[in-house]
Amino acid sequence: MKDSHIELIGWYGAFAVLLAYALVTFGAIATKSTLYQLLNLTGSFGIIVVSFRKKAYQPIALNIVWLLIALVALLSSL
Repeated sequence: MKDSHIELIGWYGAFAVLLAYALVTFGAIATKSTLYQLLNLTGSFGIIVVSFRKKAYQPIALNIVWLLIALVALLSSL
């Protein structure tokens, strides 16, 4: 995959996680909403992808946990 695609995935990840936080903070969505969890799940995955490419292991560890939390929350809401 091209570096520009990896960067785009990483930027999406950062945007998605920040958007989820902003939407919850300003009361636009609930923390238990599917949208919130999907934004966190896909956003953390995007950050993992770009961090892996750059060999930045701290954000990988943080976002694996973030992704797992979102995944468990999504699965528990089914």
